[in-house]
Amino acid sequence: MKKINAQYKVILDKAQVEQSETHMFFERIKKRKPRDLDAKIHDLHQKAFRKIDCLECANCCSTTSPIFRDIDIKRLSKNLKMKESHFVSAYLKMDEESDYVLQKAPCSFLGNDNKCSVYEHRPLACREYPHTDRKNMIQILGITEKNTLVCPAVATIFEELKKGYL
Repeated sequence: MKKINAQYKVILDKAQVEQSETHMFFERIKKRKPRDLDAKIHDLHQKAFRKIDCLECANCCSTTSPIFRDIDIKRLSKNLKMKESHFVSAYLKMDEESDYVLQKAPCSFLGNDNKCSVYEHRPLACREYPHTDRKNMIQILGITEKNTLVCPAVATIFEELKKGYL
């Protein structure tokens, strides 16, 4: 597996060091519920992804698991020419919230070039990651806060957002 870009590692290391400060920032945002939150995050999302290339990172695929919905399991097992039950037993487990997730990390479908071997058929959670271009960001701030430690783009977005809201 390809290593994470050194610049992205620096961003994630900084996010780890500033985790407590970031948590307090997220708590303030949840209380204030700013009307322009989506617009600001979406703008910063666009700027961050002009500079960050997921293929030079793949930290999300290396360290976390998406949730696999029934439709994802059906689509992937069909693509892999497997029975759904075999796909589940080969790749997935049930987590404490009764969601299907990967048995192990990194993802079995992550290649040495950081490309996804099932990209066209990947789960919805992967398609939408890191979720910073969604509406109603206030509703997913909990998972977004966690993603500041996984995704350098998310860490960058919220580092910039802190400057505008502090």
